[in-house]
Amino acid sequence: MAGYPRWHTASEQGPRARNADAVSAYAAAGARGITFALADGVGDDPGAGRAAQVAAAAAARTPLSAGPVRAILAAQEALQRLGGTGDAVLVVAMPFEGGYQIAWVGDARAYAWDGSMIHKLTQDHTMAEYFRSRHQPYSPRMEHLVTTSVRTARPEEIGTTSTTSGGLLLTSDGVHKVLPPATIDSILADPARGASALVATAIALGGRDNATALFVEAPPTVVPEPGSESASLVTERFPTAA
Repeated sequence: MAGYPRWHTASEQGPRARNADAVSAYAAAGARGITFALADGVGDDPGAGRAAQVAAAAAARTPLSAGPVRAILAAQEALQRLGGTGDAVLVVAMPFEGGYQIAWVGDARAYAWDGSMIHKLTQDHTMAEYFRSRHQPYSPRMEHLVTTSVRTARPEEIGTTSTTSGGLLLTSDGVHKVLPPATIDSILADPARGASALVATAIALGGRDNATALFVEAPPTVVPEPGSESASLVTERFPTAA
């Protein structure tokens, strides 16, 4: 029986005063997979960083049976209990047999990874995307103005999608608004250094924000040996992480 997938995460502060990004990965006892969450705090202050940490942790620990939309709402409730004004954008990926169910608010992204190319799964909740989808003009600044967040999103505003590609990439905008898809593809060709290289490259190319990536490798393809009916696959089991 295959174990949990190989996954890697990396984050750098960049030129910001602090790192307000956060990731969380959690598998309850007996769970069929790991739930992954990536949050990007809104702003560059301690409240933003704390909001991201709380939101990511609450989302990742939501029971699989509740689904990813409920995970976003659990993060919202956690921020309400926290008090203050700190906020975050968030993407969460929950495993199901053969893939992941995904929900998001704001401009944190999820990509499917098929072993050679990424495929964007989420649609940014930004002013720029709002006007772009309506074929209306927009300014570069609107790329950074989100229309939903953990604190403010209503259930019907939460984006949802799913993937059966096996591989998965979650990123904050400090990565995906700096690196073009072709660059991401070439970096992920070396899976073991994928997350760290994405983050380092984004900063090296002049990224002005925190940069965070969480990369789940596509499972290896099992090819039965000649004359055998099947082949078993043993994968590394990662400990619960937060």
